[in-house]
Amino acid sequence: MTNSGNKGNSEEPVSFVDKRKIDPETGEVREQAGAADGASSAGTEEGVAPQAPQAGLEGDGVDAAPAAAPASDELAERTADLQRLTAEYTNYRRRVERDRKTAIDSAKAAVVTELLGVLDDLDRAKAHGDLESGPLRSVADKLIEALRKQGLEEFGFEGEPFDPNLHEAVQHEGSGHDPVIGVVMRKGYRFGERVLRHALVGVTDGVGDLGAGQGAADSAEPARAEASDADAGSDK
Repeated sequence: MTNSGNKGNSEEPVSFVDKRKIDPETGEVREQAGAADGASSAGTEEGVAPQAPQAGLEGDGVDAAPAAAPASDELAERTADLQRLTAEYTNYRRRVERDRKTAIDSAKAAVVTELLGVLDDLDRAKAHGDLESGPLRSVADKLIEALRKQGLEEFGFEGEPFDPNLHEAVQHEGSGHDPVIGVVMRKGYRFGERVLRHALVGVTDGVGDLGAGQGAADSAEPARAEASDADAGSDK
């Protein structure tokens, strides 16, 4: 019974495959083993074909776009910086030119202001007939012409409309309707847009009112003489 039980549960025979390339008994090379190895090697070489690194190519294309974006942003930033520097330099140059012109005009105005007393003396000499002829007339004309070329302008003449921003009224004749300058006691001067001195005048109503104008002229004689004496005293 024991033997029959062992026969019913007998295990399958184990088979071994001799993969040795050289026969141990004859010492010859086995052709089957070499062919099997060759077929296995050929299958390995022919069955698996090398593939191109597609992932690498795709990766190169993906990396090119992000690399171009920072370069474009940097170019735009440098362009903006250059434009800003150009605008700042232009504004600086304009500001320097404006300041330089202002400084030159201020220096000229200061020099001309010192010469206003000389112009007043020439006006008094002209009123007394001292500039009708002679070398003094030539000197006076050249001085006045030179100052006018530099930008000096005189104002305050009889018949001009009265402007409180330019004229200083020391007397007023009439009711104040349509005020005009009737008498000029001292001329006013301006240099460009800068008023160097206001004109000292007497105001009347309209140029057609001859009686009022004549009365203003007569009453203005003492004031004119007083203004002349004051200018002469200040020159001294």
